[in-house]
Amino acid sequence: GMRGEMGASVTGAPFSGTRVTVHTQTLANGNVIHRQEQTILSRDTQGRVRAETTRTGPNGQGSHTMVEIVDPVAGVRRTLSAQNKTAFETTLPNRQNRLNNGAARANPAGRRNQDSANIVKENLGTQTVNGVAATGTRVTHTIPANTIGNAQAIQIVRETWVSTDLKVPVMVKTSDPRFGTEVTQLTNVNRAEPDASLFQTPADYTVSKGHGPMGRGGRPPIQ
Repeated sequence: GMRGEMGASVTGAPFSGTRVTVHTQTLANGNVIHRQEQTILSRDTQGRVRAETTRTGPNGQGSHTMVEIVDPVAGVRRTLSAQNKTAFETTLPNRQNRLNNGAARANPAGRRNQDSANIVKENLGTQTVNGVAATGTRVTHTIPANTIGNAQAIQIVRETWVSTDLKVPVMVKTSDPRFGTEVTQLTNVNRAEPDASLFQTPADYTVSKGHGPMGRGGRPPIQ
């Protein structure tokens, strides 16, 4: 997805911006489910990243905000809850472990050879996207008929545009007939150095550390 900005540390390229993800699913009876997620992103010269995410439920019902800070300088990941004034800290894995884990997820045993014939990758070149120069790729994954009980072939198309300077995605479009469409864009990009206080835990927060109950994506459960 658009999680590249929270992955490998990028130094010397500070920025801030707003990332918006819109997911739309149309049901067989014509009913439409609409969800939106907005994240205020900041990255400083040292490679520290802050993501303040507000998730809105189906068709705009309810919202929740969480803050995640990845600090490669201190070697920690912080998840802040403004509602409870709490912070949960875990130690970042070292670079080699991240590379090994990424390779294992990308190429699970037996899957690469099985899927490669059904995946087509295209280079879309370079163009300006949301005000920044970006290089694009399109990946089309075809699930042949009768693979998962499908009467006809299914095509999943994913188009990704990555900023050549910032090394983060500025637009990702995914179309999957099974789940709908999702469009994520990084807008309002500002290349000034963010305030250093954004990457720290507020003094009045209660901090807990360790490997306690974790939610999806390595985060503590949303409170």
